[in-house]
Amino acid sequence: MGKLVAGDDGFPAEEVGPWAEEKQDLLCRYIDISRGARSKFIAPGNAGATYIDLFCGPGRSKIKTTGAFIDGSCIAAWRKSVAGKAPFSQMYIADMDEERLNAATKRLRALGAPVAAIRGEAVDTSLAILKRLEPKGLHFAFIDPYSLGALDINIFRTLSRRTRMDMLVHLSKMDLQRNLDENIGSALSAFDRFAPGWKDVIDADQAQRGIRGEIIDHWRDLVSGLGTKASTEMKLLKNSGGQHLYWLLLVAKHELAHKFWKTAANPEGQGDFFKL
Repeated sequence: MGKLVAGDDGFPAEEVGPWAEEKQDLLCRYIDISRGARSKFIAPGNAGATYIDLFCGPGRSKIKTTGAFIDGSCIAAWRKSVAGKAPFSQMYIADMDEERLNAATKRLRALGAPVAAIRGEAVDTSLAILKRLEPKGLHFAFIDPYSLGALDINIFRTLSRRTRMDMLVHLSKMDLQRNLDENIGSALSAFDRFAPGWKDVIDADQAQRGIRGEIIDHWRDLVSGLGTKASTEMKLLKNSGGQHLYWLLLVAKHELAHKFWKTAANPEGQGDFFKL
């Protein structure tokens, strides 16, 4: 979670690294590519298409290295859906931090977005949002946590209860690398929320690369057990020095959503994907 600074529009913004621009670009590509499917659900008389952001932040970011301001995820998503003439019928945003949540809400309302804001931890807000979702609607969730430990498997257990639920997920490779030894040796691990039971399936005597692979495979198995699927296309994002930061991947039940993500993540048929 970045430091809050004064925004260029009178509301707080969050300091981020330059790689945040690539993340927003990938998010917007997916939203744009899926606009045809979304338009069918937002037609009069249909169940609607929602956007869900469980770690929404303030809705505006400042790039540390350049000082440039960019839209946060929920703002970028709304703008792209409007530009594609298939605006989300409802925007559900959530965050633990009240100041961030309030800023994002005000920014979305200023743009005319139909926003509903819920404060709290993602496990709780995902359940509160689920109760408001039309069972026959089309739903897209952006799950962009500040750490791997915040990516609780219960978020997926909750959201996957809707038939048409596509989830674009930030999975922190840096967290997995930096904290692996500490979590292996700890009785209570931060990874337990992410992939409960992971210590029972890994071979702790092998190299870290193999352990990381087994943890990810175990998480995939847990996701599959919910009746959904984590994409094999895991887009790797790096910092300006080439250090691996995190993957973006899609969790969805329908193959069409996975096709959309494959195109969004790899528009020119090449790029960095799953690397341990």
